[in-house]
Formats: sequence, C-alpha cells, structure tokens
Amino acid sequence: MGGFFGTVTQAPCVTDLFYGTDYNSHLGTRRGGMATYDAEKKQFTRSIHNLESTYFRTKFEDELDKFTGNSGIGIISDTDAQPIIINSHLGRFAIVTVAKIQNIDELEAELLAQNMHFAELSSGKTNQTELIALLIIQGKTFVEGIENVYNRIQGSCSMLLLTEDGIIAARDKWGRTPIVIGKKEGAFAASSESCSFPNLDYEIHSYLGPGEIVRLRPDGIEQMRKPNEGRMQVCSFLWVYYGFPTSTYEGRNVEEVRFLSGLKMGQTDPSEVDCACGIPDSGVGMALGYAEGKGVPYHRAIAKYTPTWPRSFTPSRQELRSLVAKMKLIPNRAMLKDKRVLFCDDSIVRGTQLRDNVKVLFDCGAREVHIRIACPPLIYACPFIGFTASRSNLELITRRIIKELEGDENKNLEKYAVTGSPEYEKMVDIIRQRFGLNSLKFNTLETLVESIGLPKCKLCTHCFDGTGCF
Repeated sequence: MGGFFGTVTQAPCVTDLFYGTDYNSHLGTRRGGMATYDAEKKQFTRSIHNLESTYFRTKFEDELDKFTGNSGIGIISDTDAQPIIINSHLGRFAIVTVAKIQNIDELEAELLAQNMHFAELSSGKTNQTELIALLIIQGKTFVEGIENVYNRIQGSCSMLLLTEDGIIAARDKWGRTPIVIGKKEGAFAASSESCSFPNLDYEIHSYLGPGEIVRLRPDGIEQMRKPNEGRMQVCSFLWVYYGFPTSTYEGRNVEEVRFLSGLKMGQTDPSEVDCACGIPDSGVGMALGYAEGKGVPYHRAIAKYTPTWPRSFTPSRQELRSLVAKMKLIPNRAMLKDKRVLFCDDSIVRGTQLRDNVKVLFDCGAREVHIRIACPPLIYACPFIGFTASRSNLELITRRIIKELEGDENKNLEKYAVTGSPEYEKMVDIIRQRFGLNSLKFNTLETLVESIGLPKCKLCTHCFDGTGCF
C-alpha cells in the first residue's frame, strides 16, 4: 500500500521528516524516499533507497545532514521509486503518492501521443507517480491539475506535493486512503498514519475529506478545494489489517475497532475454549476483545520475532512469502500443550500462513485449534488500493474454492458473500477442513461496520461484498 509524511516548520525539518516517515514503515517494504526544500538556497534535495533487504532508518540515518530546509516530504512505498521532482509551468515541486491506477496503460498511451515522455521507470514499467505528476501539470493551477488526476484515473490516489510555497496535501476523491493533519507550535504535518504524531509532539488537527486539497505552511492551513460531500469510501481494511494500533482515521482508533469486533464476537460465540490468543500483530487487539467478551483468559501462545523479519506477504515469490510467514512467528509450547486454544487473526487471503500455523500449533501439543477472523471472507480482489496480497481473484482461497464448487471462480459470488447462506457455510467449512481446524468463524460485515462506527455508505467494503465505485 504505502504511507507518506510531510512537514513544514519554522525550524529545520529533517528530524521530524525522518522519524515521521519511518512511522509509516508498516505500510510498505519496497522503497523509501525523502525530499526537502531549502528556501534560502532555492534547492530541492532528494534521496531514494531500496528497502527490500533492510529498513528505512538504516538506509537514511547516515545521510540526514544533506537534507536542509524547513519543509519536506517522505514515503515508504510498496510500488514506485519516489519522490519525483518536476520542473514545470506550475513551478518546481516534489511529489509522493499512495495510489493504485487501474487504467495506467491507457493514460500512458494518451500522454505519449501528446509528445510527453516518461523518465522514471519502475522495473521496466511506467512509474505511476511520474504519470500522476504529468497529469497535474496539464492544469493551469495545482488545483486544476490535481482535479485532472481525480477525473482521469480509475483506482485511487492521495498525494503530497512539496512546492516552493509549502506542502500541498490532496486526498483521494473517494477518500479511500487517509490523510491526517497534525499541528504543533510553528509547524504543520500531513501523514497517512496519525501514529507519526505523538512522539514528535504533534496533535491531530483534522482529517482531510474525500477530494479535499489544502496547502500547509508553518503558520497555517489554506483550503484550496473543499471535500466532496457524500462521497466517502474509506477502506474498511485499514482498521482490520493495515493500520497501526495507535492510529486513528475519521476519528476511529484502530485498536478500539479491533477490540470491539472481538468483544462482539466473543459475546455471541458458543464455542468452548480454554484461552484466546492473537496472531501478532493485527490479531492481538481482536483477541483481547474476544477474551473479555467470552470471559476466558488471554494467553500469549504465539509470539512474533520482530528484529529481522518484515511483513510476510510482501515478497513476490510464494515460497519466500511462506518462509517469512513461518519464521517470524514462534509458538510457545508451554502455553499450548493440552489446551483448547482460540486464535484471532485479521484475515485469510491465500491461506498459506494459516495452514502452516495450524500444523505447528498441533505439533506443539494443542488439543484443539479454533480460528476467528476479524473481517468477512475476502471474495473480491481489491481494485482501489495497493493491497498486494490480492492482485488477482485466484490468489484468494475463497475464489479457488468457489471455482472447485462451481466450475467458475466468478459464479454466484453474491451468494458466497452473504453470511449464513448455504454457499457461504459450505465454503467456510471447506476452509476449516482443509486446514484441520476444530472451528472457523468470520466476523460479519454488519459487526465490522458497527465496530468501525461509520455508516456503511462511507466505507469501502468491496473485498467483502463487491461494492465500490471508481
């Protein structure tokens, strides 16, 4: 997916920029980049590093002295090398994006036909951040150019532009990915994750609305475009998986949502278990809620080894993803032996990690293994944000099972998406049997929406029920 951070201050910005960007590291593992603007020197400074074999801090901490100036933007990306720096009729600017463009080939062909060119290639393909920058400079103003992006792309795009006059923050027109504005004395910041703010002494100032554009300067915020009214479609998976526990989107804290969803499930689950446990990290909040709702103890029967193992779904090869998924989680035999253990997890995508985990748990002496999932089954691949775990439908275990049952992975999807339908129950039971579980239950869409606390119409739930708009 990716996450960004930008700040404009009355003092040198590099420390806030470095740590603020680093606090988005859970959102991406491929590339990291930073750019600053020094108004006295009238100079942009940029650096981009590959993060696939190391971490953001490791790559950037030895070169911080070269970043001068009072404004800057940074990104942790799962896609392109960025920031991109552009010199245009709008002036010079650097840009970072959190985006997924479905019609990139069509837009690329159109721009090439207009005698434009692409200088930045990512793995031999057009860098989508550069394409977005080219769409922006077709406008007579920054606002007109960003609206051109909103109108032309299919998918989503939120962005930060570092200009010679502050930072422009523009949220995706449907609000699928968040931008949170932070404030402290003499400084403003914009971030994908509000967890960037507390240790840098920023307070949450506001949440940008869908399509809203603002300019940040050290002494204030200028609204350049009002938000689209009634068009919110923020990704519900932010609260289920992506979000850091202390982050808040639209006023709803991630850990609170996970706790509530587990609490509600625990209060209604008739299964008999000895304890509840969370699959680290994103399953822990749900498991704590489940334990309270069910009235059973929370045990740490499996722990995550964090020093060297990054997120498991990022590597491109399935064998490597499976290895990382296995190596980063260490079971605690003493807490498992002869116990009926219930584990909470965020989701089931391919099923690879679930299969390996369940085998290990039984090998460690668990008497029964029950699984509870924070969201409904993932039936549809996401076309709106860079959810790399679901690039195609058949990467989803649900669609593979539907193909086995129906002969066509696209047949009767709406029936499999309805909790309690005969098709849904059969699909879930096949998953349970396939992985040797004593029981398997998914949260309902209604419980997830209720836990988030926003109206269903303001949430994108496409991966669960197929709804959503470009």
